[in-house]
Amino acid sequence: MTCAKILTTTSQPPANMLAKTSATAYETIYAVVCQIPPGHVATYGQVAALAGLAGKPRLVGYALFRLAGPLEAVPWHRVVNARGEVSYAQVRNGSDYLQRSLLEEEGIIFEPSGRLSLAQYRWQPDPEGFFCQPIAANGEIETR
Repeated sequence: MTCAKILTTTSQPPANMLAKTSATAYETIYAVVCQIPPGHVATYGQVAALAGLAGKPRLVGYALFRLAGPLEAVPWHRVVNARGEVSYAQVRNGSDYLQRSLLEEEGIIFEPSGRLSLAQYRWQPDPEGFFCQPIAANGEIETR
């Protein structure tokens, strides 16, 4: 299964959904990010909470920074900071501007201040039964 098919809804997430390894945490983060639909965004904190990593938005940032491979495999550009802004950093070598451009291509409008309206564009997944399974580097769902 590919990134677009990762969301699985059941009444209970598996007990061992998230192992303690960073690799598994990153895979789980990617699985959540893969569910953000075009034209919507999530915040780093929102992704962390959905991945079972509440209070660890920086871990989401680290995971997205480490992505390698086709840009469309994980829609990293749909994750913004809690103010509704692209988080700019010199080490990203211009991908900050790419992120904004990709979001604008999806129909997201930025205010002159550089913010987007989280009230309008924030992704609101169905909380009933939402959980995700980690994905492998090849985009397949990992079965454990």
